[in-house]
Amino acid sequence: MRNIYLKKEIQRIIEFIRIELSKTGFSKLIIGLSGGIDSAVTIALSIEAIGKENVMAVMMPYKSSHPDSLKHAEEFAKILGIQYEIIDISPIVDAYFDNYALNADILRKGNLMARERMCILYDLSANFQALVAGTGNRSELMVGYCTQYGDNACAFEPIGHLYKTEVREMARILKIPGYIIDKQPSADLWQEQTDEDELGITYDELDEILYNLFDLCKTKKEMINKGFSKENIEKVLDLNKKSEFKRSTPPMLK
Repeated sequence: MRNIYLKKEIQRIIEFIRIELSKTGFSKLIIGLSGGIDSAVTIALSIEAIGKENVMAVMMPYKSSHPDSLKHAEEFAKILGIQYEIIDISPIVDAYFDNYALNADILRKGNLMARERMCILYDLSANFQALVAGTGNRSELMVGYCTQYGDNACAFEPIGHLYKTEVREMARILKIPGYIIDKQPSADLWQEQTDEDELGITYDELDEILYNLFDLCKTKKEMINKGFSKENIEKVLDLNKKSEFKRSTPPMLK
């Protein structure tokens, strides 16, 4: 993997947050706090940038969410001493599916959960005059492991340039609690869901493949010679290609 001096990177991100806020005239940030590592690191960096009094967290569990997700998010918010709000999205999501889409599969339900959470964040952002900061990382953005206009909707991405494994290392520097760092990464869209199971590859290997493909511009042949499996290389390339629309502004005629 690439060699990044993470303590210096923390200062770069802090300055980036301040600059993005200054462009808009906002002084506060609002962030969805899931109980996972990405949102925890984003919250911690935001506090370093603008102070805890200017950062608000929102926890938005669904009835099938793992209870530890809300527990860990709330514990972390209390440790940080920030303002937070808990909003159960179950009645909002169920109102749609129970009345209009009884046969919807788990993916459709997960996507709606992600979009409802972002709708809530943007509504609260208007109420509290706060900018919505994203919590996406480079690994997930590069393979489209996000919901368009859901968790990838935000004003800016403080950690969007960092691979998941780099976020994990940064979390240790920022002294994020171990119960957040060491848990299985999960979007928590349904019971027992984990990111790595859904992606079909570990973040460690995903990051290495992404780094070699897109940072070092290695060919498939070179990577196979280095020991990467052809199957996983092609999987990552396919995910990247098919998710390009999630990383681009909507196309229009010129």
